[in-house]
Amino acid sequence: MKWKENIRKVNKTKQLLACFLLHNQSHNQSFSVNTHMDSDYGVARELSDLQKNRSLYTPELPPCLQGTTVRVEFGDATAAADPSGAHAIAHSFPLTYGQPLAHFFREKSKVANAQTISEHPAIRVGLVFCGRQSPGGHNVVWGLHEALKIHNPKSVLLGFLGGSDGLFAQKTLEITDDVLATYKNQGGYDLLGRTKDQIRTIEQVNSAMAACKALKLDGLVIVGGVTSNTDAAQLAETFAEAKCGTKVVGVPVTLNGDLKNQFVEANVGFDTICKVNSQLISNVCTDALSAEKYYYFIRLMGRKASHVAVECTLQSHPNMVILAEEVAASKLTIFDITKQICDAVQARAEQDKNHGVILLPEGLIESIPEVYALLQEIHSLLRQGVSADNISTQLSPWASALFEFMPPFIRKQLLLHPESDDSAQLSQIETEKLLAELVEAEINKRLKEGTYKGKKFNAICHFFGYQARGSLPSKFDCDYAYVLGHICYHILAAGLNGYMATVTNLKSPTNKWRCGAAPITAMMTVKHYGRGSGSGAMTIGKPVVHPATVDLRGKVYSLLRQNATRFLLDDVYRNPGPLQFDGPGADSKAVSLCVEDLDYMGRIKELNEYLEKVRTIVKPGCSQDVLKAALSAMSSVTDILSVMTSQRSE
Repeated sequence: MKWKENIRKVNKTKQLLACFLLHNQSHNQSFSVNTHMDSDYGVARELSDLQKNRSLYTPELPPCLQGTTVRVEFGDATAAADPSGAHAIAHSFPLTYGQPLAHFFREKSKVANAQTISEHPAIRVGLVFCGRQSPGGHNVVWGLHEALKIHNPKSVLLGFLGGSDGLFAQKTLEITDDVLATYKNQGGYDLLGRTKDQIRTIEQVNSAMAACKALKLDGLVIVGGVTSNTDAAQLAETFAEAKCGTKVVGVPVTLNGDLKNQFVEANVGFDTICKVNSQLISNVCTDALSAEKYYYFIRLMGRKASHVAVECTLQSHPNMVILAEEVAASKLTIFDITKQICDAVQARAEQDKNHGVILLPEGLIESIPEVYALLQEIHSLLRQGVSADNISTQLSPWASALFEFMPPFIRKQLLLHPESDDSAQLSQIETEKLLAELVEAEINKRLKEGTYKGKKFNAICHFFGYQARGSLPSKFDCDYAYVLGHICYHILAAGLNGYMATVTNLKSPTNKWRCGAAPITAMMTVKHYGRGSGSGAMTIGKPVVHPATVDLRGKVYSLLRQNATRFLLDDVYRNPGPLQFDGPGADSKAVSLCVEDLDYMGRIKELNEYLEKVRTIVKPGCSQDVLKAALSAMSSVTDILSVMTSQRSE
């Protein structure tokens, strides 16, 4: 087999040489090859027939981005979403806070204040995958590369190899049509890869700035979720303060679906993840209905928010879903949750149904008050250097009792070191197995007491996480990511720093999408956390792009609750089928996207139209009655709005 090893070495050498030549051509600088970065980044994939077909699909651009001339309109200066944190955010980001919104229009649009960007010099842009891989990420690269070349063929896009580690080490691959050929509309992040999820410490920020200066980058595009875009905002501020010429742009790409606010309606990857998981859940539902003897406990990705679990429930109609937000709001204990599930099992057994499917978000474990407090104690001891073997002896009495109550496999998982954001390693904690064991024990107890008369309880557990994460992206995610990539170029062409690419009115067809950019600081809230204990405890405010949780007063949650009883008892399982690229399901979008009134900018536009009508009607020469009615109505509206805003700032 020695000949195979020799061929492998030859191919590897060719790859290194290609990187060497590309780098020298684009930078005219010396390039030191580091052999540990020489994996298959940018190497042509071997594609199946379906993948080949997908690689030929070209997403449609909204009218505002078509052609070579795009106009930009700058709106009002932005403020913090929560006025109570405005001072802290403005203090932390003095150079990038309060910047205006940007809206992009086609050349012939009749927007009086829009400016035409006529100068398109060659620019150098770097792109880094910072968050966890999410279907559609490659199309951000494609869209940005295409926009760069359309406006100036001499522009260069460099991808950092290996995520933020590659950024710090200045490891790049020049993106070309040939490099992109087998990655268009494909899943994964293997074009460039990823490592750490943060650019946060002083050393990391300085390394990122050094890389941008050394590579003479005009722009740095950061692809990721809430954590990555918080880091992008900090980079933008630091670069501005240091008078570094590199502008920083964020792109909302995260399968969790939790980077949502008035400017960001959806995240790249969420649509695909939910469609793939919904098919898997639906298959399991059909299996449960066929065998009529198993309860399936399925844990889904999503970190601390339950958006994936909600969307999959609305698409596949399992019998039950327990949301982390519900548990946190009601302060349910682990025993409350166990009882809730057991009562549901018992209610179904009374209808001679001894099977079912129950969905759980991975963040559920941290939303249970006593378990969260236990995790806080464990993480505190780990940070103090206490070994995992000795932690159980140093816990407070109540925490020790809860820890010892847990099954051995859960105890081991709770002792894992926390993530970079101090949360537990949620994907590694098998909450579904824990609840399945507790429910089985309680059902057996009820069986002995005679209160439960159903058949023997049998549980089967699944974690649907990585199965969906590497999927081919849905048509929606292909289109959305590609458009966001184009917007990134226009943000840089407009000279903006610390902005996120945004698209609104996403539930409509692509030709109705509104494209723009919003300052990342306008999406920040102040995250409060305690330090110390007792009366001397301090509350420290830290501005971050905070994950959006499921709104328990929103339309999506209301729809879920309206159908809860029907889903629980009637087995109205629904199978959306596999991911479709053509045909009846190809253009379907997330239920949650279509149900909520998310078009924030559309409603701002509608409000301005009403105000303009008022100006047209109420002007010198109008009747006294019209003037009185207008004054009365406007006075009432302003009073109400003043009260609402003052309450939020308190």
